[in-house]
Amino acid sequence: MSSDKKGGGAQPRKESILELAKLMDAKVRVKCLGGRELEGTLRGYDDLVNLVLDDCDEFLRDPDDMQRITDETRKLGLVVIRGTQVSLVAPKEGMEEIANPFVTQGDD
Repeated sequence: MSSDKKGGGAQPRKESILELAKLMDAKVRVKCLGGRELEGTLRGYDDLVNLVLDDCDEFLRDPDDMQRITDETRKLGLVVIRGTQVSLVAPKEGMEEIANPFVTQGDD
C-alpha cells in the first residue's frame, strides 16, 4: 500500500500583492465589507491582512441614507481589523473621491 503524501519540504513563499510595508506609520483609509470606513495610522499587519490602526476614526453614515458616508467621525483609538473584513486599504495622502460615472444626475 503506497502513500501519496506530499513531501514536507519547504514550499516557496508566495509574495503578497499588497505592499503594506511602505504604508507603515502612515495615515491610511480602510474600507470594510458592510460599508464601514476607518482612518488611522497603520501600525501593523500580517499575511492575512489583519490590520492594526492607531488614532483611528470611523466615518459615520447618514441616518437618512445608510449608503452615504458623512464627514462626521467617531474616535475609536487603537483598533484591530480582521483581514476578512478589509476590502480596500489606501494611503490618506493622494486619495481623493471622484464622482461615480455610473450614477445619472437624477439618482442623487
